[in-house]
Amino acid sequence: MAQAAIVNRLDRPVDIAVDHVLGPDRAPITLVEYGSYACPYCRAANDRIAEVRDQLGERLRYVFRHRPLTGSDLALRAAELVERAGTAEQFWAAHVKLMTRSQVLTEDDLVAVAGDLGIEPREPGEAAQDIRRAAARVEADIDSSHASGVHFTPTFFINERRYDGPWDESSFLDAMQGTLGHRFRAAALDFASWGPSAGILLLLATVVAIVLTNSALGPAFEAFWHRELTLSLGETRFGMSIRHWVNDALLTVFFLVVGLEIKREFTVGHLAGRRSAALPVAGAIGGMLVPAGLYALILPGGPWSHGWGIPMATDTAFAIAIIVMMGQRVPIELRIFLTAAAIVDDIGAIVVVALFYSGELHPGYLGAALILTAGLAALNRAHIYRVAPYALIGIALWACIHAGGLHATLAGVVLALFIPTRPPANLAALTAQANSIMLAEAAHGGEVLRHGPSGQALRALDAIHDRLESPADRLLRHAGARSSYLVLPLFALANAGVALTPGVLDGRGMLVLAIMAGLVLGKPLGMFGAAALAARLGIAVKPEGYSWLQLAGASALAGIGFTMSLFIAGQAFGAPADFAAAKIAVFAASIGSALLGAALLWRAARDVRAAPE
Repeated sequence: MAQAAIVNRLDRPVDIAVDHVLGPDRAPITLVEYGSYACPYCRAANDRIAEVRDQLGERLRYVFRHRPLTGSDLALRAAELVERAGTAEQFWAAHVKLMTRSQVLTEDDLVAVAGDLGIEPREPGEAAQDIRRAAARVEADIDSSHASGVHFTPTFFINERRYDGPWDESSFLDAMQGTLGHRFRAAALDFASWGPSAGILLLLATVVAIVLTNSALGPAFEAFWHRELTLSLGETRFGMSIRHWVNDALLTVFFLVVGLEIKREFTVGHLAGRRSAALPVAGAIGGMLVPAGLYALILPGGPWSHGWGIPMATDTAFAIAIIVMMGQRVPIELRIFLTAAAIVDDIGAIVVVALFYSGELHPGYLGAALILTAGLAALNRAHIYRVAPYALIGIALWACIHAGGLHATLAGVVLALFIPTRPPANLAALTAQANSIMLAEAAHGGEVLRHGPSGQALRALDAIHDRLESPADRLLRHAGARSSYLVLPLFALANAGVALTPGVLDGRGMLVLAIMAGLVLGKPLGMFGAAALAARLGIAVKPEGYSWLQLAGASALAGIGFTMSLFIAGQAFGAPADFAAAKIAVFAASIGSALLGAALLWRAARDVRAAPE
């Protein structure tokens, strides 16, 4: 599934004419802090920053930008007060005094700093010209913090990239000096924070698979995926080809993520309320039924009639990537609609795979799978919040479902349904507990430096960390990234390769036509038509945030089938030649749907700009 974009870059570069800067302008390292004089953590971090500046010397340029604590008039007035300083020297003297004069910022601190500056501290409601100028300067920094993705203080940026690591001087130095581990992690986060990254990686894997298949390495590349990988324990052996390990085992992670996203959307997401869910649910149902019906209309019988599930699917990663690349031309409400509809689409695909694309059923193994499912339910009911017991039962469940004749990846969906959620944590209580533990450990000073924190403290901090997220949310956060950036690209490498020979489509024109018609025509007609019908009948309401033409564009993007379409095609067609033709049809239909959807969204954005205010 597509990952949400993360804002982790500084919104505007450092400007020595505007910003407050300590250090040479050409220093190779720039540290920007968004902080507040009333923030106790900013005051504590001030000493660490001073130590880092002493160690790096002329190699470091330090910049301070204001982000007063929300709702604190004292913090806001302190920021505006230092902005009334006449020189840089006066600003930094006032800055240090506000950070260090007392343990907690007080009104007396403002009076003392105002005396040093030779001005009167601002009274509430006062608005002289220099005060208005200072207030505008602080407001500009606050706007910059929002645009840069700052949610708390202090937040640091090193060379324009947000630093999310520990605040001790050793960690700061590692990040600033660019150790190999930090550079690798930063590059990975930069790539993940780019909205289209998952779709681009999936596209790259597809291109690599096609190029290798059609090169001199093609036979060796195909033979690699057919090599058997076997697990053995004594006389017991279990083996599959590498391609089947990818499709049947590794893809279970993708289905686990889908299941977790379905659960989240129906509990706290966009499908939690009937009114908000009605439009995407209606659109998704129409977007599944019409393509399948159109396929069946073109191929009512014969060896390919079983492939009607192929055009039902939507590849969210590609569709969202296109929307993100179009930027402000596409409203966020439309992205929400398409994501929610894709979740319902995934439910439909899972049901279709389970009911129509499974092998011969073996009741004994399926009975064992039901017993294991009951075990998952018992763990959930007993409020077991460790993931390990669920994972162990999930592995056994996968084996039973695989042996039982159903597609083994369905184990991921079943497992997701029983991974527990928890009520939101009391953050104030956890913060107080963590502060108490850290202060007690810090009091031991040298002992902590020699041996590290006590085992009791580490166990308590681990428990606090575990309580911040429910097991389901934590698993979704970790498994979601692995699904998007590892599992799906490997699936594309293993399955997207197709030999583009002159006779690859001979005698299979109707199969290609049925798949392409279902995705390129059936998807947008079904999704848009069902959504419009639901709105017309009063079942659903279209948000004002996007137009009907924009909804038509999003419906066309839903015709990008790819991952699930290839997966179902692999289950539907055992003959390699039929599967190859189906892959080409899916590729062509996905490209056509992408172009059609992008064109409609581009036209809609131009109409919006041209409309009179």
